[in-house]
Amino acid sequence: MTSTLAPFAWSLLLAAGVVVFSIVPLGAARSQANFQMADLGAPRAMFERLPAWGKRAAWAHQNCFEAFTLHAPAALLCLVAGVTSPVAIAAAWIHPLLRLAYIGMYVGNVPPLRGLCWAGALTCSGLLYVEGLKALLGS
Repeated sequence: MTSTLAPFAWSLLLAAGVVVFSIVPLGAARSQANFQMADLGAPRAMFERLPAWGKRAAWAHQNCFEAFTLHAPAALLCLVAGVTSPVAIAAAWIHPLLRLAYIGMYVGNVPPLRGLCWAGALTCSGLLYVEGLKALLGS
C-alpha cells in the first residue's frame, strides 16, 4: 500500500475502533444500573434503569454503528480508487476524531457541540465519497 492510501486504511481502522470504544461509557452506565447476569438475556430491557447519561451513552453507541456503515464504504472507495486528494486525506483523519468527540459530547449532554461533531463527521464521509467517485470516474 502506498503512503498516500494509508490514511484511508487508518481511517477505516480508527472508525471501527471508535465503535468498539463506544462500549466503554455504555458498560459504565450498565454497571451503575446494577447490571446482573440475568440481564444478559435481554440487555436492552434494562434501558429504563440506566441513568440519563447512560441512556445517552446507549444512543451514542447505536449512532456509532450508523456512522460506521456510512464511512466504511467511503474509505474503501478511496482505497480502491487510489485517491490522493489532500482534502480526502484530511477528511479521512478528521472523521474518527470527530466521532470520538461526538461520544463525549453526547454522553456529556452538550447538544450544540454534539451536533457539530456529527455534521462534521458526516461531511468528512461525504467528501470521501465525492473524491472517491471523482477518482474512479477520472474527473
